[in-house]
Amino acid sequence: MNCLAINQKMASKQKIGYKCRIGGVFFLLLASIAGLVAVAVIQDTWKSKEYGLQYGIVIDSGSSRSNVFVYEWPGEKQNETGVVTEKMNCRVSGVSISKMKVDENKDNETLQGFKKCMGEVMKKIPAEKYESTPLFLGATAGMRLLHAENEQRSNEVLVTLREYLTSLPFMFQNASIISGQEEGLYGWITVNYLMGNFLQKNLWNKYVRPQGAQTVGSMDLGGASTQIAFAIQDDLSGPDYMPVKLYGYPYNVYTHSFLCYGKAEADKQGLAEIIQGSPDPSYIMNPCYPIGFNITMKASMIYNTECIKKPPNYDPDQELFFVGSANSEACGNIVRSIFDFETCSSSQCSFNGVEQPPVTGAFMAYAGFFYIARAVLSEGYTVLNDFNASIETFCHTEWQQLKANKDWVSEQHLRTYCYSAHYIFTLLSQGYKFDENTWKDINFASQVKGTSVGWSLGYMLSMSNMLPSEEIDVFPMTDPLFAGLIFLFSALTIVTFVVVFIILIRTCY
Repeated sequence: MNCLAINQKMASKQKIGYKCRIGGVFFLLLASIAGLVAVAVIQDTWKSKEYGLQYGIVIDSGSSRSNVFVYEWPGEKQNETGVVTEKMNCRVSGVSISKMKVDENKDNETLQGFKKCMGEVMKKIPAEKYESTPLFLGATAGMRLLHAENEQRSNEVLVTLREYLTSLPFMFQNASIISGQEEGLYGWITVNYLMGNFLQKNLWNKYVRPQGAQTVGSMDLGGASTQIAFAIQDDLSGPDYMPVKLYGYPYNVYTHSFLCYGKAEADKQGLAEIIQGSPDPSYIMNPCYPIGFNITMKASMIYNTECIKKPPNYDPDQELFFVGSANSEACGNIVRSIFDFETCSSSQCSFNGVEQPPVTGAFMAYAGFFYIARAVLSEGYTVLNDFNASIETFCHTEWQQLKANKDWVSEQHLRTYCYSAHYIFTLLSQGYKFDENTWKDINFASQVKGTSVGWSLGYMLSMSNMLPSEEIDVFPMTDPLFAGLIFLFSALTIVTFVVVFIILIRTCY
């Protein structure tokens, strides 16, 4: 082979080798760019969201006491509403807040009760969650009465409470007096939520709306007011109809609160009627007290309320002596005298001229309704006539025998339960218009699935609609791995660019 042929062959091999090197460099360049893009895209598009637990605190300040509730829910809501669970219920010692700003020692006792409960709250909620945990205080009928009687004192009570609650490490929202309608609505939400009427888990452990989506009416009996609430299908509107949206679905709820018709205030109204009908205040026969029971009360214990008109020449220190005469029929007549069943300017009313659509479906009667019914009835709540017969038996039981039969009820409450039983029977049958057919749909209960029934849980559910979820982005690669891959492919890209640049420069010279 001559020299010319050999040189041509070597030149051909050099060209092929050169092209291979150029191709390899470009391949490496494209691969590094592709790797860089792929890592960035995977980290962004394959990320998922992780939701932490959220907490809320609601203080229910009623006419007899305050309770502090702690609630918890996953940040991942269901149609914008949290799936809330009660984690703690702490009863505040001391007087109710409506009795504050009268005796400084009692005020301090109540504030110490708040501090003790809030100390328990801090143990239930992780410290890193304090600042994002909303804190609400809602005062109910006791404060509504105080506000009507002495607005300045009620404002001073709320100012004191706001100052204390603001000093806590939580996200304090407000301390205010909620309306009776709100109290009724939130109670209705609580009952139906706990019963699974808004949301339930299916076979795949996903939350769905129950088939049929039937709701239950609620009836609450507190110390100073009573509430009724139930959903209606008709498109009715007015001051007692409140629209609400929960878990993506709208409801139209009839709700009304009767101030002065809670158990304690109704008791006082009955005693005032008995006093008015007695000629001798030093010996007053009370048909609602059992035989063998008597008690002396100061007039101020009965008339210290805006719910009762004070008699002429009222003396708060006057002593009134009551003697039990145990007459169930006469007691029932006294109870009926505190209601107005005649006045009504609508197609149907409950009492005192208040419009109310007919009650339909199942109802839960809780709080005072439950405790009175449990104490008075020997068995079965579901038959109207049996309920009435049990009241008569209870009212005619002699005091010593009554204490022996009901030793788990405090004497303070036991002596009032003949009147109270007549009261709830009259309220339900003649007031709300439950009859023999609909009475069986009333369920007297204090808890559902181990959770206390009240307005505070419903309030927290409603508030969860307005609280943003705490979301955490979870990426498929950890930060060090992601940063390392980005650095690697970026370095490869830069190096290959430099190599390409050098090769291009050499081809020019």
